[in-house]
Amino acid sequence: MTLPSFDALQVGDAICPLELPPVSRLTLALYCGASGDHNPIHVDTDFAALAGLPDVIAHGMLSMGWLARLLTNWVPQTAIRDYSVGFAAMTQVHEKITCTGQVTEKFEVDGERRVRLSLTTVNAEGQVKLAGDAVVALA
Repeated sequence: MTLPSFDALQVGDAICPLELPPVSRLTLALYCGASGDHNPIHVDTDFAALAGLPDVIAHGMLSMGWLARLLTNWVPQTAIRDYSVGFAAMTQVHEKITCTGQVTEKFEVDGERRVRLSLTTVNAEGQVKLAGDAVVALA
């Protein structure tokens, strides 16, 4: 994987979005097994209804993982210096999620050239589900 060029990037540039298929019950069940997070709110419709939800919801950490995939589709994992998110809204089963990133700052730390990115996951209606940022070292 070739690192994007620090000199070629400008504040405001977007990285290639990651468009995901609609969230399925199978995806949620598989994530339960992979993560060890078996909270019934993610797989049990009756439990979700008792919690006042119309249906099960996706794991917040699954959405965070999608944003991490957005980053590692763009740069190698070794280039990531910082990554954090805040949860803004629940991701519902069947929602189609898109992950996006935009350069918000260019700077240097100890001679290493870096960019800061704002990151979001949004549904098809544009509702932000996760918002965060990352710092990436570039050539």
